Amino acid sequence: MPADAEPRVNTGLMRLAAEPPERLGKARLGLLCNPAAVTADFTPAWLAVQRALPGNIKALFGPQHGYLADKQDNMVESQHSSHPHLGVPVYSLYGETRRPTLEMLAHIDVLLVDLVDVGCRVYTFFSTLVACLEECAARGKALWVLDRPNPIGRGEEGPILPEELFSFVGAHDMPLRHGLSLGELARLVAAERGLDVELEVVACEGWEGGGFETTGLPWVMPSPNMPALDTARVYPGQVLLEGTSLSEGRGTTRPFEVFGAPGLVPEAVAAEIEPLALAGCRLRPLGFEPTFHKYAAQSCGGFQVHVTTPAAFRPVRLTCALLAAISRAQPGLWSLREPPYEYENQRRPLDLLLGDAEAVDLLVAGAPLAEIEGRWREGLKEWRERVTGVLLYPEE
Repeated sequence: MPADAEPRVNTGLMRLAAEPPERLGKARLGLLCNPAAVTADFTPAWLAVQRALPGNIKALFGPQHGYLADKQDNMVESQHSSHPHLGVPVYSLYGETRRPTLEMLAHIDVLLVDLVDVGCRVYTFFSTLVACLEECAARGKALWVLDRPNPIGRGEEGPILPEELFSFVGAHDMPLRHGLSLGELARLVAAERGLDVELEVVACEGWEGGGFETTGLPWVMPSPNMPALDTARVYPGQVLLEGTSLSEGRGTTRPFEVFGAPGLVPEAVAAEIEPLALAGCRLRPLGFEPTFHKYAAQSCGGFQVHVTTPAAFRPVRLTCALLAAISRAQPGLWSLREPPYEYENQRRPLDLLLGDAEAVDLLVAGAPLAEIEGRWREGLKEWRERVTGVLLYPEE
């Protein structure tokens, strides 16, 4: 976006900064955010709130990857610190605890949440939001979500997560790609769990359910391996590769868009991919060598996913089709990753990520898409009915 262009969407943060709510005038505030929480002119959330409500911020909180978003990998914890300009504590919610404690909440009245979710159940900022909702309800604290658009827009895919597979990469019974904003998700969780919490969502102005490219807002990566909007577009499917022996592209400059493994033959795999899965995208065969993580310094064969028509692209469908195609073309090339994964030491990581253990076995066996996706059709229909009452924006 050119520096002098006007954004087409005002986020919750921008609305609060422009017109500070009277109800927050004397409130002691906590702010959960990271460097991606900025206004259209790149003012960080902490500074925008400080200018709007001088002296009200009493504590800051950081999600996975840290308040500075400087932690590269999963299960790399952050420590508590102090903010260099405000002089208030910065509490880590991905360290010795993954939820705010009584001590952390003791000196605030309202917890503001401004996180950039990427439209996928397993992106752990949502799990952190759920923990904050529960703890604020238990401690009598208010929670305000400064809402942002879902960067990949409306649309849902994948199985509804069963309760037996709840974990830190799945905190509610919802599909893998959920299609909601974080504020809408907060309303859903509070209602469905019967949480007695004072919840306020400062909604976006101007968002009509489209992808991030429709907003006129700048993209700032919310975590180290989410560098671009195209990364977010493929993530709801490609994150499944974290539960396999395949490289999800960590250690390259295009994580999740690039993927593969030593010995993978792109031409053989391409011949097995069901054409339906390629709607809205192209797969470009390539070789790559990760600098860290899986297969560091080893030559890999694979693909880069190029999203050509975002509205037609179905990331979960694509990745499921790819896993099954690799199983058919090169049996045994990929395997299921063993625990631990995101603080889970028993259950299979891919079960937790996908949310359907039987479908995982079908992918390993190379089953067709119709058999896999057919398992989820009724659940997605019910999901669309469940969320009707919490929607704040048009259904594109």
